[in-house]
Amino acid sequence: MKIALIGYGKMGKTIEQIALSRGHEIVSRIDIDNQEEFESEAFKSADVAIEFTAPKVAVQNYKKAFQAGVSVVSGTTGWTEQMPEIQTLCKQKNVAFFWASNFSLGVNIFFAVNEYLARIMNQFPAYQVSMEETHHTQKLDAPSGTAITLAEGILNNIDRKNNWQLSEEKAADPILAIKAIREGTVPGIHTIQYESDFDYITITHDAKNRNGFALGAVLAAEFTYGKKGCLGMKDMFKF
Repeated sequence: MKIALIGYGKMGKTIEQIALSRGHEIVSRIDIDNQEEFESEAFKSADVAIEFTAPKVAVQNYKKAFQAGVSVVSGTTGWTEQMPEIQTLCKQKNVAFFWASNFSLGVNIFFAVNEYLARIMNQFPAYQVSMEETHHTQKLDAPSGTAITLAEGILNNIDRKNNWQLSEEKAADPILAIKAIREGTVPGIHTIQYESDFDYITITHDAKNRNGFALGAVLAAEFTYGKKGCLGMKDMFKF
């Protein structure tokens, strides 16, 4: 498969290594200093582009790729208020758009466990739920896209919660508090905690490195190859 990389920082280079190890070809590498590459024949020859950049440029990257007739797999977060526009454009251009807040297999298992636990805890209002996420200092959006996905899993299953809020302190119903910490080079830690007057119930996902995210992105590109329309991790893993 021919893959284009949009964003050639640490994540892009890790994706490149994994893609090459799985027998794929990298035909184009686009970063901030060579935006003209979107119009190149090399980029247009790609079967799929994998995009990991920043919230402020992601939407324009998608539009440029779609204009070139290239499907996109993206893990950039912090822009999703524009998702309806991108989904509509994807269908108009007859390409595929695979987006996930997190490509790690472990995190997606964690999403499923989070929703299952939330359904149980809906029956026990004595437990107050809160969330904490920690990422490296280069992570621009807060809370993380992964944290927002986790929050949505809780809000959809716990009746006493109807919104989330970025907060250093735990919040009373109906608000779910999310504490965001940015320090060092932490790949990503997400913790959900339920607290009563008597005990704590805590679940945590702690990423060791970027490789799990990068492998998931390449697997998503393989899954997206030859498809059309809007896709996500639930389509790939059937959770």
